[in-house]
Amino acid sequence: MFVYEKELQYPVKIATPDPRMASLIISQYGGPDGELSASLRYLSQRFSMPYKELKGLLTDIGTEELGHLEIVGAMVHQLTRSLTHQEIMDGGFAPYFTDHGAGVYPQAAAGVPNTTAFLAVKGDPITDLHEDLAAEQKARTTYENLLHQADDPDVIDVLRYLREREIVHYQRFAEALGIVQDNLNCKNFYAYNPSLNLCCPNQ
Repeated sequence: MFVYEKELQYPVKIATPDPRMASLIISQYGGPDGELSASLRYLSQRFSMPYKELKGLLTDIGTEELGHLEIVGAMVHQLTRSLTHQEIMDGGFAPYFTDHGAGVYPQAAAGVPNTTAFLAVKGDPITDLHEDLAAEQKARTTYENLLHQADDPDVIDVLRYLREREIVHYQRFAEALGIVQDNLNCKNFYAYNPSLNLCCPNQ
């Protein structure tokens, strides 16, 4: 199912370490709207998606999110490599460093470790796709929040790329929602029940 190429989907070449920025970007590694949660959400939802093309879409985007996880991890690593004690203290990185050193650990910027409680998998195509649309918008917003706080062109370049991919994913999920609605052929999409093969209450 997966083909792994041993290079990042988008290059990360950050010349200047910045522990402050690393402590913020880590949220897109393991935070509630980060890449790890996104990949697990989509790769789990695909099993119950009733349409083959949408199973493929969730697999493709879920796999791409794993690639984005690798990009974000590379950013955190490059931003924290070779830090001095003073840089750790001055950059507000001491709380993270105390628990994880310069390792890349899946947590939110607020320090909350990643948990499967961040995921939403309901087994209903309408519900799951609405969740996915919201997830992509939340991720886009987080990247924009990070861009407002970044001043290094090397960092900004990668954040912009990742933000653009969230927009593309949102568009693909919107198209997927249209496919589901067309297949249901029903005005009341909220009454869909795959186990009963029902769409409308009066059908």
